[in-house]
Amino acid sequence: MAVTIPIWTGVSTFVTGSTPFGFFDTDTTFQQHADKVAEWSATRLGYPLSDVELQSVHFYTCFEEATLEYSNQLNQFAIRDNMFQLQGSPTAGVNLTGKPIVPTLDKIIALSKNYGTEAGSGGNVTYKTASIDIIAGQQVYNLDDFSYEVSGDALKHVEIKKIFHSTPPAIVRYFDPFVGTGLGSQALLDQFGFGNFSPGVSFLMMPVYADLLRLQAIEFNDMIRRSAFSFELTGKRLRIFPVPTYDYKLFIDYITTEDRSALNVVTGSAEVVGDFSNAPYSLHVYNQINPAGKQWIFKYTLALAKEVLGNIRNKYSSIPIPGSEVTLNGADLIAQGQQEQEALVTQLRENLEATSRQTQIAKMTEEADNIQSQLNKVPMPIYIG
Repeated sequence: MAVTIPIWTGVSTFVTGSTPFGFFDTDTTFQQHADKVAEWSATRLGYPLSDVELQSVHFYTCFEEATLEYSNQLNQFAIRDNMFQLQGSPTAGVNLTGKPIVPTLDKIIALSKNYGTEAGSGGNVTYKTASIDIIAGQQVYNLDDFSYEVSGDALKHVEIKKIFHSTPPAIVRYFDPFVGTGLGSQALLDQFGFGNFSPGVSFLMMPVYADLLRLQAIEFNDMIRRSAFSFELTGKRLRIFPVPTYDYKLFIDYITTEDRSALNVVTGSAEVVGDFSNAPYSLHVYNQINPAGKQWIFKYTLALAKEVLGNIRNKYSSIPIPGSEVTLNGADLIAQGQQEQEALVTQLRENLEATSRQTQIAKMTEEADNIQSQLNKVPMPIYIG
């Protein structure tokens, strides 16, 4: 004997456990709305003038799925909009759902430190020092022969950041203590703080460009008439110029790739945000969703119910009756339901994108430009004193 499965009777009673996952079953507002949404959806589907081949559980399931979809869309947007700030932040005991993320400069400063390391102007990798004894007459040296600050660094990949091999600054020879009368000027040495460069000889205040030209002349003299101090680093081979004429010690600053690579991992702990998958966003609380959000959920519930009803009716595209047959609209309901779902998701995403941090900054910039444009048309007052 065939079992007759009851369809929608126009009455439903929601209890905890009526939905497949039960994410919102204990929410009193969700409980109150569940039966109302079921009745509203069934009415929109034609009840009571036409039968709706669904049960209460179908409407409850669609209602839960719609609420889940709304919460997930919001969370996905929030994670995408704030991922730059979230990476490296803790996940344990944190729930960021519905909370604003205030941008900070932490990530930018960390990135700037990496640039500083490469540029030699700070950074977060400690520069180390190594030295080698330069021998008169020997130009080429191997980096493996250097005496490194940490003995184990000789076996690692070393990157040279600075080689201290250069001619003394031209300013050192500008004020030479052996020039006697210096620049042939009058007694303004001590008054202008030049006493540390030369003994008490006579000076006269000269234009700044005269100092620059003299420094440039000294440097050009070293470059053209002499073999200027320079070096060539190829792989591990260091060639210095000019050929050393006496023994001295050469120093370098260096880092190891291991020191830099250690900065790529924020922490070894699994309790920090690493990517999209573990950002600490939970489901939204249904009773805290505003009316605009609830209206979206109601419409999405109806779209899902249409798709479910269409699948049920599509099992039999037509039903024979005496003298004719009845054609069911299963395919149409499926198409309508899917189109409405897509339209609702598109609308929600557009609204979210309109409230993104980047969009808001662009709007504030445009607003400021428009205000400035208006202010520029205001006549400037003329003050007569």
